[in-house]
Amino acid sequence: MKKRLFDYIKSIDLLLQDPPTDILWEEVIRNHLVQIEFFMHERLVHLLVTIWVSFLLFICLGLSILTSPSIMLLGMMLLFFVLLIPYLLHYYHLENGVQYLYKQYDQMLQKSKPKP
Repeated sequence: MKKRLFDYIKSIDLLLQDPPTDILWEEVIRNHLVQIEFFMHERLVHLLVTIWVSFLLFICLGLSILTSPSIMLLGMMLLFFVLLIPYLLHYYHLENGVQYLYKQYDQMLQKSKPKP
């Protein structure tokens, strides 16, 4: 998903830098909004997964503090911690990518306005 997002961002950046003279901005904007919705949904799913993995990590941490930690509990903590790092990084890239798509949308709106 990260590659798809950044490939799409690059293609729109190229379009904004050198748009064809016969471009229909309304169509491009409509397609861009659809892509934003796809990436926002992906971002929401990854946010929920990240929250749950964090929650489970803190539950294991709390249990290990309140009880005598077992090997199984420490293993689960390690697993959740190892999963949490890539989830946070992936969510970070999705969040920043979607924010950049919003900026591209604003640029498209500016270019679509008729010139006096």
